[in-house]
Amino acid sequence: MQLDFTPDQEELRSSVRSVLEKECTRAVVREHVDHVVRDEASDASTTLWNTFVSLDWPALTIAEEHGGIGLGYPELAIVAEELGRVLALGPLLTTIAGFVPLVREADGGEPWLAKVAAGEISGAAAFTPKHVLCGGEVDVIAVVLDGELAIVPPRVTNTIESVDATRTLVDIDVGDGPRLPISGDGVQRALEEMTVAIAFELVGTCQTIFDTNLQYAKERQQFGVPIGSFQAVKHKLANMFVAIQRARALCMFAAATINEDDERRSTATSAAKAAAGDCQKLVASDGVQLLGGIGYTWEHDQHFYVKRAKVSDALFGNASHHRQKIADALGL
Repeated sequence: MQLDFTPDQEELRSSVRSVLEKECTRAVVREHVDHVVRDEASDASTTLWNTFVSLDWPALTIAEEHGGIGLGYPELAIVAEELGRVLALGPLLTTIAGFVPLVREADGGEPWLAKVAAGEISGAAAFTPKHVLCGGEVDVIAVVLDGELAIVPPRVTNTIESVDATRTLVDIDVGDGPRLPISGDGVQRALEEMTVAIAFELVGTCQTIFDTNLQYAKERQQFGVPIGSFQAVKHKLANMFVAIQRARALCMFAAATINEDDERRSTATSAAKAAAGDCQKLVASDGVQLLGGIGYTWEHDQHFYVKRAKVSDALFGNASHHRQKIADALGL
């Protein structure tokens, strides 16, 4: 089992990061959020999605026979983490980590895979019609029903007022639409892919919080020396670093089990999401505190990352939920 990323995969990371750093800057995210909180339209998500389509990122893990690139889950995990680093706008993650796995697991989903690979549609995954991530930003939603997968347009019945204004969270009306047969095991596999992708994205968000604090600790001075030289600050930064590395390691193991369809994938998924949730709890708290007064203000970007981290922890089961799942699997 491959437990580390290959040089080719790391090259993909560098490529993805360079694009995101250029196309999804903090200024772009801030402008988008400003529009959202004023209840004004923003085209930032659409613009970013069009960029992703031009680079064939939606086709990343779709088989070549359906017009895709044919890469595996580790490559998806890399993209997810990099999306989290910049708080990427738009439905790329829900499309490649949610919609695509569900449709792939269903019978007769090949035409929908081809549409995604061609950049014709974006999608979201609704394992229930409640609280659909990016459900208000996509062309179609794959909704899990009893033994079926409904492919429906985003008929939004309620928009959840979330602290994270960088993406939507909505309830939907299923209504009419194509129905594809899907097994319970297929739904579970797709849910695990989405859950681990969110965990990777959360690790990426925590990494940026840490990087921001580390740079601040090097630059901010008290008593004529950088605050990073103080033991208390060093301890907080060290604890944040360890929490991120622990979460990333468990996420990488979960990605490997998914890629190889290992029998441990369910437990590994829960371990990864629990570790990512624990990580954000520490990093988000200390990440605000170490910045002092500026960390609480609207003018500093830190709160965007903290809010994304808090919401991502709750998505698809928080740390406590997944620890309980592990305990149940062990018969404890």
